Amino acid sequence: MTTPVLGTRPVTHEPLAPLRELCGGDVHLPGDPGYDAARSPWAVAVDQRPAAVAFPRTPTDVAAVVRCAAELGLRVAPQSTGHNAGPLAGQGLDDVVLLQTRHLDEVSVDLERGIVRVGGGVTWEPVVAAAAAVGRSVLHGSSPDVGVVGYTLGGGMGWYARQHGLSAHHVVAVELVDARGELVRADADHHPELFWAVRGGGGSFGVVTALELRLLDHHTAFGGMMVWDLTRAPEVLPAWAAWAETAPDCVTTSLRLFRLPPMPELPDFLRGRELVVVDGAVLGTDEDAEAVLAPLRALEPEIDTFARVPAAALVRIHMDPEGPTPAASGTLTLAELPTDAMERMLDLVGPGRTSPLLLAELRQLGGAVGRPHPDAGVLTHLDGAFLLFAVGIAATPEMGAAAHAAAAELVAAMAPWGSDRTYLNFEEEPTDARRGYPAGAWEVLQGVRSAVDPDGRFVGNHPVPRLHEEQHRDG
Repeated sequence: MTTPVLGTRPVTHEPLAPLRELCGGDVHLPGDPGYDAARSPWAVAVDQRPAAVAFPRTPTDVAAVVRCAAELGLRVAPQSTGHNAGPLAGQGLDDVVLLQTRHLDEVSVDLERGIVRVGGGVTWEPVVAAAAAVGRSVLHGSSPDVGVVGYTLGGGMGWYARQHGLSAHHVVAVELVDARGELVRADADHHPELFWAVRGGGGSFGVVTALELRLLDHHTAFGGMMVWDLTRAPEVLPAWAAWAETAPDCVTTSLRLFRLPPMPELPDFLRGRELVVVDGAVLGTDEDAEAVLAPLRALEPEIDTFARVPAAALVRIHMDPEGPTPAASGTLTLAELPTDAMERMLDLVGPGRTSPLLLAELRQLGGAVGRPHPDAGVLTHLDGAFLLFAVGIAATPEMGAAAHAAAAELVAAMAPWGSDRTYLNFEEEPTDARRGYPAGAWEVLQGVRSAVDPDGRFVGNHPVPRLHEEQHRDG
């Protein structure tokens, strides 16, 4: 039976029929009634059109899909939420089974070992809650509904980062289904090369069914936000940048230049306004935090919510959108942020300017993020002083094109102060993944990929090619 066309290419289901027997029948092929909903990522502006979408409920289901895909000559792309779906879809998915891991939802805390065990499809909110219930915390990101595995395999930088490093640095073990369709546990004593590669190397090495992460001892932090009208940006931005470069490791913050639409779901103090927002967290005593934040408070923000809060509250202080969201973005790692760089940024997105960007953000790097971690995998640290991230709403193709162009313009304008490295978790379009890693690591990473996935079965959003693939492309 031939199904309706996908684009202009007929899709024949007979060769894919064995997939329908898997995952309790929760497999969707092009033309099926549930296919469009199944293939849609969190980043809904991205059009993913895989050969099939499967929803495993157990590691055994994952292994069965990988083996069946190999028999059918298909590749496999794991996805938990699809926040960073653009680079994956940009590679073409005609021969790919999209393996949606959301039903791998285990969360369990082992206080004796000081770890939390997380299934391959879990988002941060239930993990943060489980850690908080025992008086601990985790190295979560700025959004409650980002997938733990994708975030962590790409590095993972949150509100504890300058004190404790990246989330990838705190992985104790990884369980994944490999290219043979077998479940493998990788840790310091088992499959050490694979364990090194997945901690920052992304999803090119297998389908992660579970992670074990170290817990942090913090049960509270001094967190919140400070808000100024955007007209204060020429004063607040340079003051924050100078403060950020000398601030102690106990503090991690970001600064955003916001242009907020008049959306009813926004609180009154944000709706329809243009603002400067500094948010983040300070670890340590109240006295320590007050001293650290004093230079920012001297700028007299109109709103200041920084206070002692439960650690679980930090997952929402950034106000990232929850639920599927259409967006276009751009990113750049900044080696420095001198006066002329800030002036250039304000020329494009400062007060009195018109921009389709919702926000232009600078995240504070340095501290433990910028030092090679003694127990790291491939992603030992992030170079640079600040991380630039520009985002616009892409509710329509026209809005998406305008936001994309504005983000690209800002990134290009700031490029003279950029680093050679990039942070791949923020790269939402296909890019040269080599730029995500320290010198000398790329070839080793390729060697591990070649060894564990010799047939190129897995597709990561920022793929690590096998050695002969790289040589062929370069040649």
